[in-house]
Amino acid sequence: MSNNPPLQLKPRLTISVDQVQTIIRRTSPRALVLDVAELHGGEIGTVLEIALADSPACILKAYPASLQWKMAKEVYVLGLLRDLDIAVPNVLFADNTRSVIDLNYVLMTKLDGTVLGRREAVLTDAQLFEIYAEMGAALRRINDIALDSFGYIGPDGVWTAYPSNHAYMSAQLERKLKEFCVRGGDPALAARLRESVVARQHLLKAAVVPRLCHYDFHAGNILVTSQGDPHLSGIVDFENATSGDPLMDIAKAIYYFTAKDAPKREGLLAGYGKIERPDWQETLDLYRVYCTLELWCWMAQIGKHEALADLTRELANAA
Repeated sequence: MSNNPPLQLKPRLTISVDQVQTIIRRTSPRALVLDVAELHGGEIGTVLEIALADSPACILKAYPASLQWKMAKEVYVLGLLRDLDIAVPNVLFADNTRSVIDLNYVLMTKLDGTVLGRREAVLTDAQLFEIYAEMGAALRRINDIALDSFGYIGPDGVWTAYPSNHAYMSAQLERKLKEFCVRGGDPALAARLRESVVARQHLLKAAVVPRLCHYDFHAGNILVTSQGDPHLSGIVDFENATSGDPLMDIAKAIYYFTAKDAPKREGLLAGYGKIERPDWQETLDLYRVYCTLELWCWMAQIGKHEALADLTRELANAA
């Protein structure tokens, strides 16, 4: 394994009510802070709910020192979604001065609802199908946003622009294969994976228009109504967004589904609608290889080495 120390995420943010009050005054001079509580969820940022007297609660999200640029990225992507008919947070204030706390942070509106992941265990297959169909329709609307070039989105748009999806994903796959080896992965397996991808590279050429991809579209980032049949009430956490092939977004969304999750997969695809690509299922399989490779590298980077054996087996089966 690499000798580099694990990436430090989710900063342990110590913040006083007085500091939060100073932040709130920048957007609501008369609002009074009643309480501050950390919300669960999210691997990267620390998310706080701020309760206010006589005003709706809001959300403060702080970013780790190693990933401070993700604040500007999330603000940029939320701006792209401002006119869509789906509920996403509105940015109230973004601060990179570190004058109140020693981290970049963004203050956002709090969306109504409960995290879907907390309701799923008690939902019927029919309910799961319906809510995932709503999610699929929302993902389609996100993917309908066309961007200027393929590539990973940074603070001000696409960071490194590529002229085609094939060029972008070929570069990404090669970069992750090299990282895989640097972090202790088997070079022989990396070579087999490279050959497997090259044999299917024609699938990457079918996406010709770069589209906005959430690329972390799962039950932990979906808010639903709290009672009765669940209905979509909001989508959060756009810090992994990319400009690419919508099929890559779908592949990531269904990545963790197992056989028992068939209602979720079927619902998501039904809600998303017809995919006008003859080899779309084969393309999803190819993107799954990339998702697995990316996850292997991420787990190695953050020091979760216990997850690598299963991921290595999946890569070996795909090679």
